[in-house]
Amino acid sequence: MEFGLLSVLPPLLAIALAIVSRDVVISLLTGIFAGFLILNNFNPLDAVIALLDNIISLFAEGWIAKTLLFSLMVGAVMRLVVDSGGVAGLVHFLTQKSRTIRSGKGALILAYIIGLLIFIESSITSLVAGTVTRPLCDKFGVSRQKLAYVCDATSAPVCSLIALNGWGALLIGLITAQVTDGMLSGSPTRIFIESIPFNFYALIAIALVLVVILRGWDVGSMRHYERQVTPTKLPLPADGGHISRMLVPLVVLIGMMPVSLYYTGNGNFLEGSGSTAVFYAVLASLFVSFLQYVLGGVMSREAWFKSFYHGLSDMLPIVLILVLAFTIGNVTKSMGTGQYLASLAGDLVSPSLIPVIVFLLSSVIAFATGTSWGTFSIMLPIGVSLAVSTGANVELVIGAVVSGGVFGDHCSPISDTTIISSMAAGCNHIEHVNSQLPYALMGGTLAAGLFVLAGLLLA
Repeated sequence: MEFGLLSVLPPLLAIALAIVSRDVVISLLTGIFAGFLILNNFNPLDAVIALLDNIISLFAEGWIAKTLLFSLMVGAVMRLVVDSGGVAGLVHFLTQKSRTIRSGKGALILAYIIGLLIFIESSITSLVAGTVTRPLCDKFGVSRQKLAYVCDATSAPVCSLIALNGWGALLIGLITAQVTDGMLSGSPTRIFIESIPFNFYALIAIALVLVVILRGWDVGSMRHYERQVTPTKLPLPADGGHISRMLVPLVVLIGMMPVSLYYTGNGNFLEGSGSTAVFYAVLASLFVSFLQYVLGGVMSREAWFKSFYHGLSDMLPIVLILVLAFTIGNVTKSMGTGQYLASLAGDLVSPSLIPVIVFLLSSVIAFATGTSWGTFSIMLPIGVSLAVSTGANVELVIGAVVSGGVFGDHCSPISDTTIISSMAAGCNHIEHVNSQLPYALMGGTLAAGLFVLAGLLLA
């Protein structure tokens, strides 16, 4: 059954309510219920039953269960490195002993560098950058909203430019399917690499956030949050803390990612499971922290488990939002929201305009569904088909698909990457979305202009 314009209603309702009410949970539930109401012929009882069944069925999906468990357990890691004195030790080392970080700008530059260097998985990128630099930002009076923006702008954009991670594996896999179907010819990896220079939004987002950091450029609500924040000092534990208590668990967390990708991919990084890899990585980090803290005499076994449970409970609100975000993703999939939006471009066949049309459609789909990967899966085959049939540059169109997916994802309050960036920085989710939006729109506008120009030059 085709739902047409009605298929857009649930995600737009959830997004509008989230922005107006600032209550993400109620907004998502409202959008989800509206979707199931439409799917069940406006029978409210059937809609409620379908809603509950769908939420329960989420946990049967291995990657979703692992993602939720990862989110819970990474909260435990974050709490443990704080309670052990690892965070305080890091702050003391960077600001007092080595005096490497002397200002809020320095703290944000550190977050930026972490975002560039840790490109294995976008969630890990945000969480490590946020965990390491949040206490530094607090010390120097940088708002957590600004930190969340830096984490978000250097996670998905950076990961979308790299072939050797889960993002690259997905995109190369989608391109491979087009080669197999005869739509494209040549090496899928080569085609993806040649499309990277056309991933305009990702490149602009990475450059723009550096300008914002270096020039202290605060616009919109970001200016308000920066003016309201006051520096806070992180108290040192009785033994003074030590940097190793933070670095060891985080190095294990980061280092286990490529190892786990290699293992789950049977010797091929590109075939590895991202959700399984982050799950294994956080388990290894927790195990090592137990050995380091308990056997090393930093914490008692009881204190370790107390911090562990507190960390899990800290993440419950975020996990609830993720569950609802995954559920509304299922609703939009069942209603064919992405396919409906993509079909709107069916009559627009000018080769020079195809790239910008694909970029805008991908942006809208990612914004409405909250998933860049889902957008890639929908739009890459459509984009390639449009490019081949009209003579548009294929690599440029693939770049437009990826750019649009990342841009729409950045603007969407129901995106899992946006939610995780809020969590990493420890700020209100809607405040992060609202304060990031002006920068994302600037980047999106510039990217759209570049796709128009490139479409004209390469047609």
